[in-house]
Amino acid sequence: MAMVAELAGVTVRRGNAVLLDSVELVVGEGERWVVIGPNGAGKTTLIQLLGAQLYPSEGVVGVLDEVIGTVDVFELRPRIGLSSSSLAERIPAGERVRDVVLSAGYAVVGRWREDYDDYDMERATRLLASLRIDHLAERTFGTLSEGERKRVQIARALMPDPELMLLDEPASGLDLAGREALVDTLSQLCEDPASPATVLVTHHIEEIPRGITHALLLDAGRVVAAGPIDETLTDANLSRTFGLPLTVEHRDGRWGARSRR
Repeated sequence: MAMVAELAGVTVRRGNAVLLDSVELVVGEGERWVVIGPNGAGKTTLIQLLGAQLYPSEGVVGVLDEVIGTVDVFELRPRIGLSSSSLAERIPAGERVRDVVLSAGYAVVGRWREDYDDYDMERATRLLASLRIDHLAERTFGTLSEGERKRVQIARALMPDPELMLLDEPASGLDLAGREALVDTLSQLCEDPASPATVLVTHHIEEIPRGITHALLLDAGRVVAAGPIDETLTDANLSRTFGLPLTVEHRDGRWGARSRR
């Protein structure tokens, strides 16, 4: 199986703080990973590395047969689909939804003078329709609900036909109905063999969509466990990750956890 991304002995420091500590990870073609851990575990830092947004302090980060630090990241980033709260904050409130999606083809935020052809327009329209938000195409991003914004970000992440898709806490800030609707959408993507290799970050295992194949558990920047999800997402591993006795449940393709206290 072809390798899509690899972290080898990766450490990230900021001053005296160690955000990631000697992390090892290999994401293969066709795999769908979930990264789980408490706040401050290093999950977003990991996504930034995989998205060519950040350089490691030590170790090697390989993404799509390129090594971060030796490649022009502006050529690499359009091959990676990204959805994150930090990216959403950079999208102009007055930007039309269609343009939010289109501009991903150039890996930029905010349409300016880029030239888009009919194929680009048609692809953006198809993606909006596939996520059931085509009726929002002419709306501005700032007028959307949080759930609508999440779907627009996923359409944007898919726009460049990426070889790797990164989703950083895609369900954060949603109510129960919004979360379940989004998890259903992500499940369809993860179960589709044509979808790119995916890495999804969350600290709620209830947000894990069906179709996820592997799990990485992080705590304080260190890997607690990693591997096929059924072998990794266990009572013992999740309890170590969150520092609390937990029981893991898996029913009808969905995951849950509760305290044993």
